[in-house]
Amino acid sequence: MEFRRINALPPYAFAQIDALKKELRRAGEDVVDLAFGNPDLPSPMIAVDKLAEAVRNPRNHRYSTSKGIPKLREAVAGLYQRTFNVTLDFETEVCATIGAKEGFSHLMLTLVGPGDTALVPSPSYPIHIWGPILAGAGVHYVRMGPDTDFFANLVSAYEQAWPRPRVIVASVPHNPTTACVDYAFMEQLVEFARERGIVVVHDFAYADLGFDGYNPPSILQVPGAKECAVELYTMTKSFSMAGWRMGFLVGNAEIVAALAKLKSYLDYGTFQPIQIAATVTMNEASDYPREVNAIYQSRRDALCDGLSRIGWDFPKPKGTMFVWAPIPEPYQEMGSLEFASFLVQEGEVATSPGIGFGEGGDAFVRFALIENEQRINQAVRNLRKALPKL
Repeated sequence: MEFRRINALPPYAFAQIDALKKELRRAGEDVVDLAFGNPDLPSPMIAVDKLAEAVRNPRNHRYSTSKGIPKLREAVAGLYQRTFNVTLDFETEVCATIGAKEGFSHLMLTLVGPGDTALVPSPSYPIHIWGPILAGAGVHYVRMGPDTDFFANLVSAYEQAWPRPRVIVASVPHNPTTACVDYAFMEQLVEFARERGIVVVHDFAYADLGFDGYNPPSILQVPGAKECAVELYTMTKSFSMAGWRMGFLVGNAEIVAALAKLKSYLDYGTFQPIQIAATVTMNEASDYPREVNAIYQSRRDALCDGLSRIGWDFPKPKGTMFVWAPIPEPYQEMGSLEFASFLVQEGEVATSPGIGFGEGGDAFVRFALIENEQRINQAVRNLRKALPKL
C-alpha cells in the first residue's frame, strides 16, 4: 500500500539498540538502560492525589477544550511570572498542548508549508527536523553542539538559504548535545528575528534543568520577544510528568491563536482531570522542579566522574537530563550505531546512537540520566570491562 508523508521518514536508528537490549534481557542479562529519555522519577504526589479526586467527578469525563481550561492557563502564566519574571495574558498568550511534540508538530502546520523553509539545529531532537518536513517545508541545518557558535552558524545558514527561512527552531538547553546559552544569546536571537521578520519557535523542554548555578533563560525574558517568538514549556521533565502529556505554547498572541484554531479542528485537549491535576501541581508544588534538578545533577556527576575515571573524559553538561559523549578515540572508526550496539552487547549498557539525531551526531552517543546512582555506577563498571582500549 502506498502512503503519504511517512514514506519519507527514515528507519528509527534507536530501534536496533532497543531490539538488542530486549534480546539480552530475554536471555536473562541485566542491561542498564540509559538510552530512552523516559523520566523514572515519580510525579508529585499532589498531582496523583488531585487526579484521583478529579477523575471521580463525572463532569470531568466530558469533552474538554483543546486550548486548555482557564485555570490551567492561569497557572502557566503564574509559573512564568514566578520563574522567569515574564508576564503572560492567559487568555491570548497561552495554549495548552498534548505534550511538546504535539504542540510543535501542529504548530509547524500553521507556520510553514510547501515552498517554505525552516532553520533547524543539527543534530537535533527528531521532531524538530521532521516537524517542518511533514508540514511540507524544506529544512536548512544549523550546526549545534557544546563547542560550536550556534548564533554564527545560524546567521551563515540563513544567508545561504533560499528561499529565506520563515521559522527558526531553537531548543536550549539542547537535546541531544546539551549545549546551553545565556541571556545575551537570546537577545541576539530576538534582534535577528525581528529585523528579518522570522518566527522563533523555542522548545524549552529543559527549562528547569540547569546545573552548577546555570539558570536556562526563557526567550520571552527579552523585551520585544513576543513580537516574533513563541515558547513550548512542558511538565514532562520539570515535574516528572512524562506520561501525562501536559505542555503549553506561550508567547506571541497571533501565533498562539493560530495553533488554538488548528487544534480546535483536531482534538478536545488533554483529559480534563489531568488538566485539573496539572493546575494544582503548578500552583502548589512549585518547588518540585528544584528537587528534580538536584537529582539529575547528582546523576550527571556520578556518570561523568565515573566515565572520567575509566579514561572516557569530556566536559560535564550544564543542563538537560542527558550526557552527550564523544566516542573515545580508540573506537571512533565504528560510528555511533556500531559503537552503541557494541556497548549494549559487550557492556550491557544501552545508549542512543548520535546518528539518530541527524547530521553531525555520528561521532557521539547519548546517555539518558534515567537510572539511580547505584545503577549508573554499575554501568560504569560494565563499561570499564567492555572498553579495554581506554
